[in-house]
Amino acid sequence: MVTATNVDATAVNTIGWLSAGDWTIVVPVYQRQYRWDIGACEQLLSDIRAVADLDDRRMHFIGSILSSTGRVGERDELVLIDGQQRVTTLMLLVAALQHAVRDADPALSAELARVLVRRDDSAATKLRPHAAWAEVFEAVVLDRRDPGDGARDSRFDDNYAFFRSQVSAEEAPHIWRGLQKLEHVAITLGAGANAQQIFESLNSTGEPLRDHELIHNYVLMGLSHAEQREIETEYWLPIEQSTGESIAAFWRQYLVMTTGREVVVTRSRGVYDTFRQVFPTLDIDDLRRHAADWREYAEIYRTLLEPGREPDAAISRQLEGVATFGSAMHPLVMEAYRDWRHGTISRAELVSTLDHVQALLLRRTVVATGTDRIVARLCRARREGWDALVAAFSRITPSDERIRAALKYSELPHPAYVLGRLAGLGSTDGMAVEHVLPLTPAETWTGDGVRTWSDYSEDEQNSARALASTLGNLTLLEEELALRAFDASFPDKRPLYGRSSAALNRALADAESWGTAAISRRSAELGERFAQIWARPGNSLIDDDGLTPILDAVHRRGWPMGWEREWDYVEYRGEHWEVPDVKYLFNRIFKRLWADDRAAVVAYSDRRGGPVYQAQSWNGQWDRLDDETWLYMGWDSSYMLSALQGLLEEAGIAAEVFVKYSYIGTAMNRVAAR
Repeated sequence: MVTATNVDATAVNTIGWLSAGDWTIVVPVYQRQYRWDIGACEQLLSDIRAVADLDDRRMHFIGSILSSTGRVGERDELVLIDGQQRVTTLMLLVAALQHAVRDADPALSAELARVLVRRDDSAATKLRPHAAWAEVFEAVVLDRRDPGDGARDSRFDDNYAFFRSQVSAEEAPHIWRGLQKLEHVAITLGAGANAQQIFESLNSTGEPLRDHELIHNYVLMGLSHAEQREIETEYWLPIEQSTGESIAAFWRQYLVMTTGREVVVTRSRGVYDTFRQVFPTLDIDDLRRHAADWREYAEIYRTLLEPGREPDAAISRQLEGVATFGSAMHPLVMEAYRDWRHGTISRAELVSTLDHVQALLLRRTVVATGTDRIVARLCRARREGWDALVAAFSRITPSDERIRAALKYSELPHPAYVLGRLAGLGSTDGMAVEHVLPLTPAETWTGDGVRTWSDYSEDEQNSARALASTLGNLTLLEEELALRAFDASFPDKRPLYGRSSAALNRALADAESWGTAAISRRSAELGERFAQIWARPGNSLIDDDGLTPILDAVHRRGWPMGWEREWDYVEYRGEHWEVPDVKYLFNRIFKRLWADDRAAVVAYSDRRGGPVYQAQSWNGQWDRLDDETWLYMGWDSSYMLSALQGLLEEAGIAAEVFVKYSYIGTAMNRVAAR
């Protein structure tokens, strides 16, 4: 038998591994900077709390940690090749625990200290980061920060402060129990091993699991074999059959519907991370109940993809209309459709909802206003009632005036859909879109039987081309007639229009000539009918400035030098605030509500363990709310945005707060959404 001599892999208890030995764990100089954010720390702490609640047989596996051994002088070293982020974060959590209990529980404090510092040198941390960051890390872990040290801009400070804010001295023994139940595979390389090759094998072999595959594994993990077969057969396979290749989109849109928030993809796992937040624990009874809902929504999703499956002809046509614009509104439509199936809403309300969806999407497309990232606010509004939903539609649906202007001078989007509705056709099958003035007229083309295209001046030709794809120059013709009309002069087309069954063509058959004036007149006439068919609901004020509801705002991803301003302004309940970034807004929102609605601030902070405290419990960036209350300011941007969103929801005024992204903020936001 041949044995491995250069690689040793052993399953170990993580805390035991960190505590044992006299070595120093070293982060090599080629490693990237520590970059876990508070969201990742929050997930880790949630996992530790969950495993702490389980019996002694249940452990939590955190993956593999790859290292090599070395020696510097008299000291042994363990050089981290893979695992820096996890090890560093665990050290920050242990440090926060140790500092919280050092006065109240000396015995537990000593146990925690054995993880943090060397046995032979209590002034040296067990983990030694890259030299550029080692001093900051040691100052945090050994609590050497002074109140006057000024701003903290490191992730070490941010994440330590988060852990310190979340874990009290009373809960520390429970967290310590969870920490002691962490396990990993320790892979130690010998002198002849190729560290880079092994690192790449661990991290890059095979196709990475996609979000829906991670959800599948998460749902089934921990069940007995019989339970796994039950869930797979009765629920998961039907979900896959209903959604097909669109299963990833289904889960994303289901979670937008469920949370009423946009699902932001970060680290390529945004959907899976959101799923875990919505369903942090799933015992078999809860899983059966939730899985039945998932299966039903997947069936509904298939109907949205294939509207012909809906037996009600009128609703089927409405769903076909919505499908014209893609899947952006599926979260709202899924929920409304399910409520109709369950008898919670009337058929009339469902039809009205689908009408409003089509009017919103078509009008925004006509005026070239984006249709991304607007559905979550509609899902939230719907839960407040029909009037709130109509008001939400109204605010973001462009006005009749903007529509009329755009229809006269802009290319008509989705022409077959629009012209079919204007003509009152139940279906456009067998019909073709016809340009009355051809896109590229022949030199002999004429609109009146007198002047040919070659007689037009350059300005006249340019004006005509500019209007060729607008509403006024388009119609629907039966395919046979359209083939004969293609590129023909207008006098030759008139008899063909007269033979068409589409009502749109009667006026064309009666027209004596065709040119830019006729196109403009027809655009105006059809524009009036357009505004009636795709009516703007309600009478709310219209947001013409591209404002984003605060609950749909996302944190910045990094900024080019000189472009640090994230927002142009914030609209706070009708007030105009000049607010450049999330840190400024975080401070202003908490201070404002401390004055206006202190109960909401206290309730939110008590539930989340911060960011408002009765004392400066650790060194860092603090701001005073009053003589006895402090606001901690040393968070990362993601946490700050989440906290101010949560507080505004707690106070019930989130729907009245909007942000206006700056030019660069909008560009970076698009990058973040990819």
